[in-house]
Amino acid sequence: MTGLIATVLPDDDAIAPAIIVNDGWFPDIDPAMFKEQQRIRDNVTPARMREALISAILAVRSDLRAWAAGHRSAGSARLEAVQADRIDNTSELVLLYRRAIFTRAKAEVVERYRDVDLTKDGERKAEDLDTTVGELRRDSIHAIREMLGVTRTTVELI
Repeated sequence: MTGLIATVLPDDDAIAPAIIVNDGWFPDIDPAMFKEQQRIRDNVTPARMREALISAILAVRSDLRAWAAGHRSAGSARLEAVQADRIDNTSELVLLYRRAIFTRAKAEVVERYRDVDLTKDGERKAEDLDTTVGELRRDSIHAIREMLGVTRTTVELI
């Protein structure tokens, strides 16, 4: 018996999602870069992906508001201009900012795509996703804390 396996290839002419224009100080966010780096599947619609990214941008900017204001008042015209080491010709602060956005947005995407009916096996897989969502949020928080220059762990003696 011979079988046929159909493979759907993405269109080479597919229109790339529009860049999300940020506030001018923080860098703009490229949904195509997010999709590639975070391995977002094609079943996530561009609208949902964009909404998750915008939500993440708002949350991360809120976490960094006072820090960014300090750098603005010190004369930095944008995040890229803040003194920082460079990796692959990109400011490490920009890389950390993107990581904070991308991991937070992916956590939201993973959470939202559990809204389907689940079988017993699917329930177990959904429980496994809880760890992934937590790890993604943790990675976002770590990137923010690294930008702020604070430690990742707080220990108190009781």
